[in-house]
Amino acid sequence: MSGSCEKKISCATKAGAAGTEGSIAAQALTRMQKIYAVEKQIRHKPSEIRKSEREKLSTPLPDELYKWLVEVKDSLPPKSLTGKACSYLFDEWPFIVRFLEDGRLEVDTNWIERQIKPFVIGRKAWLFADTPNGAEASAILYSVIETCNLNNVDPFSWLKKTFTDLPYAQTLADYEALLPWNFKKR
Repeated sequence: MSGSCEKKISCATKAGAAGTEGSIAAQALTRMQKIYAVEKQIRHKPSEIRKSEREKLSTPLPDELYKWLVEVKDSLPPKSLTGKACSYLFDEWPFIVRFLEDGRLEVDTNWIERQIKPFVIGRKAWLFADTPNGAEASAILYSVIETCNLNNVDPFSWLKKTFTDLPYAQTLADYEALLPWNFKKR
């Protein structure tokens, strides 16, 4: 499932009459909620177990959603919120169900969207970087900081240690030891 897909259906559900029980948007949301209920149960399990449990519990749910979608898609006004949401769901279907193929994949993109939110919010401010070199340096620094955060490493401690040790690095192993994922965890 895609975070955008559920958001589109949810918006269509909230929009006026579309929010009524039994509407097409409400039916789509109910079907998606069944998929998310399974994901909630297996979220913290190892990827191999997630994949096997998805095969048992989740696989019929997207199939049911897709069959229903094919039935209702052409009956919707294409410019309506529900029509746009269902068209998006239909067009993106191969990508939406990818989570079933690999237990390491999440059901949606919500996690990564939360990770990049600070950059999206700051985007307008960064338009005023004095030079392209300054903007590139900022982008590199933000990437390094987020890499530290993803590896549960304190960015300040990592930067301090790296800037101290970098002048003494001579071999590939010395440089690799300075990478955030090789640094002592928080």
